[in-house]
Amino acid sequence: MTGGTARRAATIATAVLAALVLAGCARTDYSWGWYIFNPWLPKGSSNLRFMLAGLSATIAVSVTAIVATVVLGVVLAVAGLAGNRVLRSVNRVYVEVFRAIPLLVLLLWVYYGLPVLFGLQFDVFTAGVLALALSDAAFEAEVFRAGIQSVPRGQLEASDSLGLSGWQKYRYVVMPQAIRSILPALGNQFVYVLKMSSLVSVIGYQELTRRANELNVSEYRPLEIYTLLVLEYLALILVVSWLVRRLEWRMARSTRT
Repeated sequence: MTGGTARRAATIATAVLAALVLAGCARTDYSWGWYIFNPWLPKGSSNLRFMLAGLSATIAVSVTAIVATVVLGVVLAVAGLAGNRVLRSVNRVYVEVFRAIPLLVLLLWVYYGLPVLFGLQFDVFTAGVLALALSDAAFEAEVFRAGIQSVPRGQLEASDSLGLSGWQKYRYVVMPQAIRSILPALGNQFVYVLKMSSLVSVIGYQELTRRANELNVSEYRPLEIYTLLVLEYLALILVVSWLVRRLEWRMARSTRT
């Protein structure tokens, strides 16, 4: 991580901590209970491990959903730009429908509705990935479509003159240029998926938010528990943001050279 990025991350973390402390100080009678996460106490160490174990679950569902979303988003974007009227209609209907459905509602429908209507019973991980991918693909399809349309027409004509097939044209000419222009927007969508993965907790998936809720039932220290939850999400999102900026920098440098 570069020095500037590290300083920004430290500044953000300090500001968040200060805001949380000040919020807690608004009640002069509040007694902080950070002992529940004291690693030198058996109970604190157990609670800390329980919370941190949710990181891998959150990362797993988010990364899997992001991969599925990118694939589906590209397919939908290409369909929206196709000469075939039916494919364009499929793109438009999909984008309009899934952008209109709240993610939480879609998640509950996938998990509880599909078994009743079609006999499709998914585990909580698969249902979470499916709902996240179906929802975010509607947004990413528009991002990819805009990126593909930003490629100069001369590049497409040159590809045709070289005798490249449709797949080769998209693989070697269109997508590399499109991704450079849409990478910041894609980074925002990746962060969105990471944050929205917290909703998978409502169907019982043991990610960060679910574990925080369960720990709060036994310890009943909501301020401390949800403060740690905020810091965990903050750390994850700062890492993702840094990786996206790093990729932007590398792609920009490769273009200049």
